[in-house]
Amino acid sequence: MASTLNYIDLFAGAGGLSEGFTREGFNPVAHVEMNPDACKTIETRISYQYLKANGEEDKYYDYLKGKISREEFLSYVPSDIKDSVINSEISSKSIKGIFSKIDSLIDGEPVDLIIGGPPCQAYSVIGRARDPKKMVEDPRNFLYLEYVKFLKKYKPKMFVFENVPGIFSAGNGEHFEKITKAIRSAGYNFDHKILNSKDFGVLQDRKRVILIGWRKDLPLNYPDFPVIEHSFTVSKDLFSDLPALQNGSGTLGVSKYKKEPTDYLKITQIRNGIDFTTQHISRPNNENDLEIYRIAAELMKQGKRLQYNELPTVNYT
Repeated sequence: MASTLNYIDLFAGAGGLSEGFTREGFNPVAHVEMNPDACKTIETRISYQYLKANGEEDKYYDYLKGKISREEFLSYVPSDIKDSVINSEISSKSIKGIFSKIDSLIDGEPVDLIIGGPPCQAYSVIGRARDPKKMVEDPRNFLYLEYVKFLKKYKPKMFVFENVPGIFSAGNGEHFEKITKAIRSAGYNFDHKILNSKDFGVLQDRKRVILIGWRKDLPLNYPDFPVIEHSFTVSKDLFSDLPALQNGSGTLGVSKYKKEPTDYLKITQIRNGIDFTTQHISRPNNENDLEIYRIAAELMKQGKRLQYNELPTVNYT
């Protein structure tokens, strides 16, 4: 059934959220993202997925190895798949044009699901702490209104809205209250939970608000997500097969793995039978990095951990 479900990814970034839905058989009809580099990443990934589905993934590996150009690689992929990546800012000025592009892509087919979440900096506790105006005047505070316009336009059965926990406290709770009213007025019920990526097999302690909504005519509820118990670690199970790097070293091209894949890498499909990786590179440490490391080391000697609000001011000039 899932293979018949169409979805739109808003504020798509590099397509990380979309990847999960695609792996489960959902069909992406449009990704909307303003960053052109992120759009190229999505284009590359969906092209790979098309080629893999048709037994032609070797063309993708030839591209990674530099045997064929990006132009040739993309020539093997139908234009309607590549056109599903819409490089555009989502705003009141651009939204009609985005609607028009999506309408031409779906050609009357229903949109079953909308996923995505506006940029989180405006709701982030860290972002507010570093902004003298506490992000009060940041226009990203109101991008949820554009998200809701997609709900009203395409009337999907469900939506998934992802953001940072700071969304609850932004504007002393006023922003989330407005988001709630806007969603309900668009014809949707919803529930939300703070979920942590570490509970789903990801080796990262990363909390996010996952808000799931459904049309009021559908008898649905927020799903239960079982916690994945494991004892995997970053150094032993995630990075142990990669060549060691000094800061500022590495290559954007092909790097051979130094070890066979761990069980974690196989289970998560991070390693899927290919004997090389790409973009294995480390940026140089700048003065700000070194100061953070110094502070962190001093705190560790005292049995403490560095907190975000203790970070020095970033200065890249």
